[in-house]
Amino acid sequence: MQKISFVIPCYRSEHTLAAVHEELTATMQTMPQYDYEVVLVNDCSPDDTIGTIRKLVAADAHVQGVDLAKNFGQHAALMAGFHQCTGDIVVCLDDDGQTPANEVGKLLDKINEGYDVVYANYDNKRQAGWRNLGSWVNSKMTEVMLGKPPELVVNSYFAARRFIVDEMLRYEHCYPYVIGLVLRSTKRIANVSVHHRAREEGRSGYTISKLLNLWMNGFTSFSVKPLRLATYAGTVFAGFGFLYLIYIIIDHFVRGAAPMGWASTTALLLLLGGMILLVLGLIGEYVGRIYMCANAAPQYVAREYLHHHEGDAQ
Repeated sequence: MQKISFVIPCYRSEHTLAAVHEELTATMQTMPQYDYEVVLVNDCSPDDTIGTIRKLVAADAHVQGVDLAKNFGQHAALMAGFHQCTGDIVVCLDDDGQTPANEVGKLLDKINEGYDVVYANYDNKRQAGWRNLGSWVNSKMTEVMLGKPPELVVNSYFAARRFIVDEMLRYEHCYPYVIGLVLRSTKRIANVSVHHRAREEGRSGYTISKLLNLWMNGFTSFSVKPLRLATYAGTVFAGFGFLYLIYIIIDHFVRGAAPMGWASTTALLLLLGGMILLVLGLIGEYVGRIYMCANAAPQYVAREYLHHHEGDAQ
């Protein structure tokens, strides 16, 4: 019998987590061919999410919890859950009910067709317009930087085989990016169509700044293409500068006049100065990450691990 591990990062889900657990439990009862466990990771939520997790752990032997000591972000919370789960197939989903737990069978059936990772592809994504735009930008940047196939849709609802999760756990640095870890581990990835629900309560924990930090994390942790692009841009600008220098010399001897154009010269200096600062900032980002990893900055810190004990539900 295959065992399914559900890993759910939890943040501001005090009032939604119980419904997700209830739906998940009801769904797995219709699939007796699978054993299952649920790992709930509290990412230092400011509400009483940890209280809800304690109640679920006490009431259900299939549930265990991890309480992180500070907010490390969704991907670090996933890694914390991966370290605790023991299933043959690991399924990751959200804590707000937007990802339909009752359609997990579609992901598992696709996995059993021979794929290593299966992502949900939402037929009607129910989120804010700027989030949809951010998802599109993220998809395009992931294609360029991480080699994601253009037709593949990646998001927070996916299933992966055990050996993929074990490979991800080999990454011990402080900037985990699960999509990058998946894309560097296998090419046997597929999509299945599922329904995306509207958020029942609260709002997304991702702000624009957090999304930008996440993208920067993914691209600088798993690709050197940003540095290569900076090199190419520098080469192009140097080429234009050399051609412009030749033009000035020729124009001086043909017309015999000193070139005018203080404004254009200043504009070029500002443009080149901005490019230099941009490239230096990019290099600094890489060096800073190397420094943090060399200092063994933790991927996550768990304050407490929660397990069911016989008699807890009484």
